[in-house]
Amino acid sequence: MKLWQKVVIALVLGVIFGWMMNASGPFHYDGSEYLTNYLKPVGTIFINLIKMVVVPLIFFSLVLGITSMTDGEAFKRIGMKSVAAYLLTAAFAVLIGFAFGALFEPGKHVDLALLLKSNVAPVLAPQTPVNPIDIVIKLFVDMVPSNALEAMATDHILQVVVLAVFISVTINSMGAGKVKVVKEFCHEAAHIVFAMIQKIMCFAPYGVFALTSWVVSTQGLDVMKALAVLAVCVTCALFTQYLLFGVLIIVFGRMSPIPFYKKIIGVQSLAFSTSSSKATLPTAMRVVNERMGVSESTTAFVLPLGTSINMDGTAIYLGICALFFAQAYHIHLELQQYIMLVLTATLGSIGAAGIPGGSIAMMGMVFTSVGLPLDGIAVILGIDRILDMLRTTVNITGDSVITMLIDKSEGTFNQKIYNDASL
Repeated sequence: MKLWQKVVIALVLGVIFGWMMNASGPFHYDGSEYLTNYLKPVGTIFINLIKMVVVPLIFFSLVLGITSMTDGEAFKRIGMKSVAAYLLTAAFAVLIGFAFGALFEPGKHVDLALLLKSNVAPVLAPQTPVNPIDIVIKLFVDMVPSNALEAMATDHILQVVVLAVFISVTINSMGAGKVKVVKEFCHEAAHIVFAMIQKIMCFAPYGVFALTSWVVSTQGLDVMKALAVLAVCVTCALFTQYLLFGVLIIVFGRMSPIPFYKKIIGVQSLAFSTSSSKATLPTAMRVVNERMGVSESTTAFVLPLGTSINMDGTAIYLGICALFFAQAYHIHLELQQYIMLVLTATLGSIGAAGIPGGSIAMMGMVFTSVGLPLDGIAVILGIDRILDMLRTTVNITGDSVITMLIDKSEGTFNQKIYNDASL
């Protein structure tokens, strides 16, 4: 049985068991205290495992990605253009997530404050008005760590990112021969962290069952209504992003998006069924090159880069989930929190690429950046797999669109092939 199937079963069993242990359940027995003492610790262990790998995951995954870019000339032109496009679309995707999170307010339908050790919800908002310019200045100043180990120990994510980028650029500038051992160590360490996440996610069904049972036993079935609203909210946001890709083709490519949507269906079907951009990459490269007219060189460089750093669907998901939990914990976010969420969710969507359960691990990074509690993450794991299929479809679609637009800007795009309906 696949992991996602186990998680869904655990969610269903957790809902049933929690409902049975709720005072308004079929037995009218209040067993919430029992579950708090003996079952909730299982979920707490799962959450702690996620927290444990957040910092090493961010650090080593970024080092792995940046040090893998060895062709400096290609990176300077097509690479810089691609990275800028991917980052901008990811940041805009986060804003779409915020918009739909504010519109649907999925977190208003459930109270997760009880998940905290204290029943008092944390207050993140400053007590006095803050100048937005001061916020931006302080943000950039705080991005640079004065102590690398302290940044890691205190979960200061942006400082860890800056450290990883600085180390990676330095490694690349020194040449492969001089720092071969260090580079290989970082790459192996990244793979070790990825393997750790796989093992942690194997524990997910137990954590989901424990926390879902406990939450439902204390709050009844309201939490499931909130998850349904969250799923609808994410789906609508992803569909909006899907339509916006067509707008990009019209505005920047000056072409009709209809041929693209027709020819990408097969790729999207594979992405939906596998929930993996990496698994879909070979098919996407063939379709983009042979049926859409993108040159081989651009396809070979930009599309694989996109599957590594461009996760628009994940960015939307992280943005919506951040608002979902802020609403569920009754936390009022101010401007500086939203700025931080845009930055970390954009970076988080990059770090989540190609990692099983990566969106959940990156959710820990995003929440930590603004002080949101991580205790409720396991509650949404039951619907995460279904939404992951939709997110992956949007991800690979965005990669293909950007690849095509970059190639057209380079003057190597074959529009006759693109418009040929027989291909």
